[in-house]
Amino acid sequence: MASWKRFLIGAPLSSDRAHEEKLSRPKALAIFASDALSSVAYATEEILLRLVAVGSLALSVSVPIAAAIIALLWLLIVSYRQTILKYPQGGGAYNVSKDNLGNTAGLVAGSSLLVDYVLTVSVSVAAGIGAIIAAAPDLEPYRITLNVVAIIGIGLVNLRGIRESGSAFAIPPYLFIVALIVMIAVGMFELIVNGRPMQPEAVRALEPKQNLDLFLILTAFAGGCTALTGVEAISNGVPSFKAPAAMNARATLATLGVLATLLFGGITILAQQLHVVPDESGTRTVLSIIAGEVFGAGSIMFWVIQILTMGILVLAANTAFNGFPLLASLMARDNYLPRQFSHVGDRLVFSNGIIILAACAAVLNVIFGGKVTNLIPLYAIGVFTSFTLSQAGMVKRWLRLKEAGWQTGLAISGVGGVVSFVVLLVFAVTKFTEGAWIVLILIPALIVALNGIRKHYASTAEQLSLVGRSPSTLRYNHVIVPVGTLHRGVVRALEYARTLSTDVTAVYVETNPETTAKLRQKWETWGQEIPLEVLDSPYRSTVAPLMGVINRFDNARRDTVVTIVIPEFVPSRWWQQILHNQTALTLKFLLLSRRNTVVISIPFHLDD
Repeated sequence: MASWKRFLIGAPLSSDRAHEEKLSRPKALAIFASDALSSVAYATEEILLRLVAVGSLALSVSVPIAAAIIALLWLLIVSYRQTILKYPQGGGAYNVSKDNLGNTAGLVAGSSLLVDYVLTVSVSVAAGIGAIIAAAPDLEPYRITLNVVAIIGIGLVNLRGIRESGSAFAIPPYLFIVALIVMIAVGMFELIVNGRPMQPEAVRALEPKQNLDLFLILTAFAGGCTALTGVEAISNGVPSFKAPAAMNARATLATLGVLATLLFGGITILAQQLHVVPDESGTRTVLSIIAGEVFGAGSIMFWVIQILTMGILVLAANTAFNGFPLLASLMARDNYLPRQFSHVGDRLVFSNGIIILAACAAVLNVIFGGKVTNLIPLYAIGVFTSFTLSQAGMVKRWLRLKEAGWQTGLAISGVGGVVSFVVLLVFAVTKFTEGAWIVLILIPALIVALNGIRKHYASTAEQLSLVGRSPSTLRYNHVIVPVGTLHRGVVRALEYARTLSTDVTAVYVETNPETTAKLRQKWETWGQEIPLEVLDSPYRSTVAPLMGVINRFDNARRDTVVTIVIPEFVPSRWWQQILHNQTALTLKFLLLSRRNTVVISIPFHLDD
């Protein structure tokens, strides 16, 4: 097992090498920006799909809506750059909300982000594999398998360490960025310099079916805001950056903003100028239509963009594999999640968080047949819930502390919070029946569970505290050795039992009188002069009669502790365990729940 683990994730790294695992700006951009950059690939399409009902007017309205989304993007970026300075320990919306709005708000933000990260992996991988299957329909029967394999593969690379995952996944995002910049530049050149002719037939194809109203504009705005998903990842992952971590994180976030603005804005303008009509059947994406118009359908660059889009959609999951473990570790340190999430693994990453994230995303893909697009509304609601709470938390902080530049910070966070809340409401209303209702069950259920974990830890600490502890009343130890037969392992357990107490009883549960006679004969030689109590079991149960004896000795005296010494032999190969009954394991499981009962296992290791 150890050799397989080393093969899959590499040799352990010492703690003094932690600084080597930090990310430079280029690698951090590739890891933390993949989610946001992948959203650019379909954000324009989300706008047009909602506006297509108003006919050709949709094309002219799409650019102003995209401009408003870009304005909100920069509001969030500027606000999160402030958050990074004030909360360099990471955690983003969770820490901001908890620190300024209280624990409940922090739990809402944290739960929303945890759900968001799981859905990021599920949706991103499903979308990427779906794009591959669209190009190769023969792979359809293997959709779920491909999804799960992709999730496991990305998870294994992340288990090898953040630096290795950054190196492995750095190239595709940059190739995607370069390819889209080339497409936008060539498209703009064709439009501006060569005066590419308009396409009136595309305009005529957009027959109006309803009037343009404020609610439809807000719906299109909310749909396009999918371009903002992933923006919060950098503020959550500040500890992963090389020193000075906060400054590098702020610079990386600004770079992300510039790239997202350039790509999202360029794609939307090209869609308008080329009169791209979205394919409501989903067979062709807006991005593929634009690439076909600019380079020619079937050209090399057309297929390059298609392949890179598939790649960036799958690798968007990598953002979650870095954000989820960091957030889970912070919540675990606050006792809201099991403390195992705060433990650093062999490769200096929060390996438990990576494994749990991969498992949850894989299960989600299996349950929904590898098609989780119906959960996108919940995905978006989680993102904008954290956005809203983060901005509200910063507003509270600016008003409370009134630090230098607080008026500007207050204005930025306030406007960003209001707009994020409006988008959240639009998503909740328009997508309620399509899956957004799940948030009403899932987020509160998570909060109840997180509070339950914290209460458990608080109760455990209180009960384990030495404050007010009275002296123990235990004075007497009675040792019981359960035996099923007599062999070297049992003899060793009997010898050990005699070192614990002078009051030792061996207990044998009889199911066959002939076996009992043979045991008594051996006992005279090897029984260590320890009395053997034989229990009758007419229903062939071994555990119930033994528990009765333990209760008898436990109730005999108030100052008694009963120690159960369990002999068991250990095969030389793990798979050989299945060839033997697991009576010892069953006993230990049952006895550990008893008070005033000590369970000791005496292993006897077999040779190969």
